[in-house]
Amino acid sequence: MILNALSAYYQRLADDPGVDVAPLGFEHKAIDFLIKLDDAGKFVNFHDLREGTGKKRKGRLSLVPKGIKRSSGIAANLLWDTVPYVLGRALPEKGKNIEKSSARAVEQHKAFVEKVEQTLSGCSDRGAMAVLSFLRCGEFNPIFEHTLWDEVEQSGGNITFSLAGDTQLVCQHPEVVAAISEKLKPEGELQACSVSGKKNVPAILHTAIKGVWGAQSSGANIVSFNLDAFRSFGKKQGFNAPVGSSIEFAYTTALNYLLASANQRMQVGDASTVFWARDPCDFEKDLHPILAPKKGEEAVSYNKIRGLLSAVKTGLPLGEEDLPFYVLGLAPNASRIAVRFWCEGNVKKIKERVAEHFLDIEMVRAPHDPEFLSLFQLLVSTATERKADNIPPNLGGEVARSVFTGTAYPRTLFANAIRRCKAEQKVTFARASIIKGVLTRMSRTSNLKDKEVSVALDKSYDNIGYVLGRLFAVLEWIQELAHTPEGKKRQNLNKTIRDTYFGAATSSPLITFKRLDELSVHHLAKIRNSGKGIVWLEQLKQEVFGHIPAKGIPSILDLEDQGRFSVGYYHQRQDFFTSKKTEEIKENTNG
Repeated sequence: MILNALSAYYQRLADDPGVDVAPLGFEHKAIDFLIKLDDAGKFVNFHDLREGTGKKRKGRLSLVPKGIKRSSGIAANLLWDTVPYVLGRALPEKGKNIEKSSARAVEQHKAFVEKVEQTLSGCSDRGAMAVLSFLRCGEFNPIFEHTLWDEVEQSGGNITFSLAGDTQLVCQHPEVVAAISEKLKPEGELQACSVSGKKNVPAILHTAIKGVWGAQSSGANIVSFNLDAFRSFGKKQGFNAPVGSSIEFAYTTALNYLLASANQRMQVGDASTVFWARDPCDFEKDLHPILAPKKGEEAVSYNKIRGLLSAVKTGLPLGEEDLPFYVLGLAPNASRIAVRFWCEGNVKKIKERVAEHFLDIEMVRAPHDPEFLSLFQLLVSTATERKADNIPPNLGGEVARSVFTGTAYPRTLFANAIRRCKAEQKVTFARASIIKGVLTRMSRTSNLKDKEVSVALDKSYDNIGYVLGRLFAVLEWIQELAHTPEGKKRQNLNKTIRDTYFGAATSSPLITFKRLDELSVHHLAKIRNSGKGIVWLEQLKQEVFGHIPAKGIPSILDLEDQGRFSVGYYHQRQDFFTSKKTEEIKENTNG
């Protein structure tokens, strides 16, 4: 289904005059320099096509005949290639024998000329005839003496041809394109394509897929067979999974187009994720800024998220349930690409699931926290030192799969969020959102009827983990007030009971809370001795204590209750920091 959906997407792109997608047998390739010829095939000038500045200059993407796969052997591209192939001159490289390189360059140029001769010898296009004349003459000295030649040698980029005064490359002339298309027709035994079911010549080697994060820069394959162990019934390479040449070109071109797109590609952990609809729709452009907004785009993205949440509540446009939508997550695996996840649905269903994700992780927040969190912000909050490199492998793909399929979030995400809370003694907005989202979705997917943690403080929720988290926040608050001089604003202490006891209170509460209760008596006495009122604090402490069951505080908490502990602590702290409560505290402590 993946290849079939991608090949259908290619047809959609090819039919759209506003999309510049390569036709069959061609591709967009970075071309650095242009050799300008006159109609007689005489060199006229060099033209630098590179864009950018300094060492970051890159060749301009141009439509050229599809390149071939080559490793160490000699194999020329048609009408474009590097200097050794086009001009037969070796490039100076450190550590390489220039004599051997020069001898190899002669063979490379020979292969290049033969390919042009075989393809264009009968073509009457004036550009093709000029190139043939230029190559047959072999007089390249004017090129080597040109002022741009040093830069050509240093760049080592691709070169192609055009006629002086012509805006098109020679390889883009209609007659040349027709000649190339005729020559590129695959030859071989017809077989049923495993994707379309139609008779076609199978592609022996599939085009490399580029743009997958972590994969080889030269590209990698989704379908490939390079060892005997992978083959069956004596078949070689692509014949083990026959994909017609036209389908192979279509799916690889569409996938490379998506991976190069700024709107339909996003990075979720190590999963390079692309998405598309069968027919054009705005959601193709909206999904990226919703789930992976870039810096400086928060306001716009938040408006899109608000609009999505509102639309899901009021009703999505008619017809979206009939429009298929696809999401594909890819990850590197040596010279191959692994399909991390594949989600096939319709626009309405995907919108509902994305909205459900934001509702599941919805959490009360401080004014400085972002209104909505991207998938990357969620993932990196669970990583050591908040570094993307420390996000566990596969986690990004698993989280994205949960969002698009509506299934439970990975347990690894839950455990990592709790682990970071305990390691740093800090429950952040992102971690609290993750824990709440995991618990909420776990309850829904398991059809549990028990009440789960809410968005903000819930004084009626009597789960022991949640209650102990609230109690820990109250005891910490009492300690902070005890060390606040009269008439001054409350200041953060260099070290509170959170820094010393948070991890222990989360996992082994029975012993820890006995010690914390003793400390709170001391802290309350200190507040009272300073002339402040403690009635409200004692009432709050007793109110939270009142939710502890008769059997008392447990000796340990399981992982789920450890998560509820963190959320309870976070909720109670956020409640303290609201302006209304701050005023209330001020009045009571001074009263």
